[in-house]
Amino acid sequence: MLNRLKNLKIVKKLNNSISPKLRWLNYANHTVDKKSTDYIKTISGVEELQITSDEQRLEAMVREQLKEEFPNIENMKSYELLVDAVMHNLKKKQLQATDNLDIE
Repeated sequence: MLNRLKNLKIVKKLNNSISPKLRWLNYANHTVDKKSTDYIKTISGVEELQITSDEQRLEAMVREQLKEEFPNIENMKSYELLVDAVMHNLKKKQLQATDNLDIE
């Protein structure tokens, strides 16, 4: 039955006219964002990137320091905003420090 359908002119015509479009759509749907961390993890086999791991450790240190200096601050609504602000300031200072370096 399938062999007879493949030999029909209309099926051949549809196959020839639609095939390039289907291939393009298939390619477009399967292309992967090569900048994503999932793609990099898949290709490199490294579970956690060093930069991400350093940033997570720094954020954990900031959270611990805030909890130590201000008891029960983690229960406040503004806690996450405070952590983000401190992280932003630290990153900003780090970028300023690297900008001031003389690169030869």
